[in-house]
Amino acid sequence: MPESSTARFYDELAGDYHLIYPDWAASVRRQGAALDALVGRERAEVLDCSCGIGTQAIGLALRGHRVVGTDLSVRAAARAGREAARLGVALPTAAADMRRLPFPGGRFDAVVCADNSLPHLLTEPDVRAALGEMRRVLRPGGRLLVSTRPYDELLRERPVSTPPQVHEPADGTGRTVTFQLWRWQADGERYELEHFQLVPAREGEGQWEVRVRRAAYWALGRERLAGFVAGAGFTDIAWLMPEETGFFQPLLTARAAAAD
Repeated sequence: MPESSTARFYDELAGDYHLIYPDWAASVRRQGAALDALVGRERAEVLDCSCGIGTQAIGLALRGHRVVGTDLSVRAAARAGREAARLGVALPTAAADMRRLPFPGGRFDAVVCADNSLPHLLTEPDVRAALGEMRRVLRPGGRLLVSTRPYDELLRERPVSTPPQVHEPADGTGRTVTFQLWRWQADGERYELEHFQLVPAREGEGQWEVRVRRAAYWALGRERLAGFVAGAGFTDIAWLMPEETGFFQPLLTARAAAAD
């Protein structure tokens, strides 16, 4: 899927992204705590290069880290900054492509690319370019944290949908239901999804408004992604599962190798 299509997907979703979670604020704190335990130092300089509306970036900022957030979506990055301010933490944000990060080399102690963002890149050169940029902006020994869906299992099962997720506000303003339909491509690795949200209609009790957005992904298995990470100049590569970390997705961790 072209870069413009991915940006449009998240621009359209930015205002509703929190509705994916039963309780977004609780997820911010929970995910921040899980990632904080892996960053490797206190008050680290952290780049979240796929920050979305700030779910992980704000969580890390609340744990005392100095976080910068970038995202391909202008609207998502802008909302991340607003949400951080509302929660009382600093989060400078900018719109940027993870394949072309607008930072000098060696600036950060850690780079986060979470919530299945890297698999939006559908070709090997694009994945390698993004990982190369993450390595470039890390200090020697800096930590890389990448999370994806559990693609080894999904490649075996080839699901065609996800279970519905329900967001029910405490103020009783009405439930939102989110689910996805997947269409696997002929190569057996890439898939297109339709992201459905059913929200209460503004008029008509018991009526629903349906919002549909579309995106594409590359289902990168753990061994293949680890190989790309090694090729980008990382060492100490490991996969950690949710039961080990408390994070909701498998996490690849690695360190930036020292320059020769």
